[in-house]
Amino acid sequence: MKAIVQDRFGPPDVLQFMDVDTPAIGPDEVLVRVHAASINPYDWHMLRGDPYVARLMGGVGLTRPKHRIAGADGAGRVERVGANVSDLRPGDEVLGWFDGSFAEYARAAADRVVRKPERLSFEEAAAVPMAGETALRAIRDVGQVRPGQQVLVNGAAGGVGHVAVQIAVALGAEVTGVCSTRNVELVRSLGAARVVDYTAADFTDGRQQYDVVLDNVGNQPLRRLRRALTSTGTLVHNAGGAPGHVFGPIGSILRVVVVNGVVSQRFRPLPSGWTRKHLLDVTELVDAGQVTPVVDRTFPLADTAAGLHHVEQGHARGKVVVSVI
Repeated sequence: MKAIVQDRFGPPDVLQFMDVDTPAIGPDEVLVRVHAASINPYDWHMLRGDPYVARLMGGVGLTRPKHRIAGADGAGRVERVGANVSDLRPGDEVLGWFDGSFAEYARAAADRVVRKPERLSFEEAAAVPMAGETALRAIRDVGQVRPGQQVLVNGAAGGVGHVAVQIAVALGAEVTGVCSTRNVELVRSLGAARVVDYTAADFTDGRQQYDVVLDNVGNQPLRRLRRALTSTGTLVHNAGGAPGHVFGPIGSILRVVVVNGVVSQRFRPLPSGWTRKHLLDVTELVDAGQVTPVVDRTFPLADTAAGLHHVEQGHARGKVVVSVI
């Protein structure tokens, strides 16, 4: 099969488009014929071995990538099922977490995939797992957004942000989205009651305060973010840090934890950890028409490196997707 292979850390140019063996599956796994895969900031962290401290913790590999085939999530059709899998069959259309999704075939734990909503194309479905679960945990679980609350999403046009806006609206909040000039109409179309163009206004000036702020960007110091919160408001920190940092997001997470201990507001980092229940909850919102993923660009599998370059620049509208079929 064709796949995007990484044998060393570095920029997207280190990726190779080549033939490799189709993966074998275990009794609790499925083999998926990948139709489309999502590109995430997670992928360029893995690509560059960033942050460096993660190499020591065993998350990405010490001197070379832990996972040779890149990609973490996507959508496709089940090709084969393991002996213990009873709720999925060959031919089922699914989305979820795949081991090495930048490939024609990928294996996946059966409990980490769910059926694809019929209303979505495979490209749209591939955009759902990581972005959708992250947005759901940020808004519903950590932010604990309730009807009538004022919610601000910084980075509202990005992969996580554009889903977070829709989920907050679905939960009954009044949402303000922060984005650049070219994305104002997009964010408004997602259901945001107000849109702040960060090139023309500063949402941390204290004129408006919010019950929940989801920060997907990390371009404001915590002392300024406090000014955007009510006295009992919650900051949900999902700013992942830039490539090449020694500590990357770990350093910013620690700062959030320290500040939380000395202020009246709630400062909460967004912990990792995804579950089948989260996937099912997100796809229910999709089926109900309350969440629709936005696909910015689609790159063919052979041009995955170009897609990663685009995401790394930080200006994607919604999600960037690799089309495999």
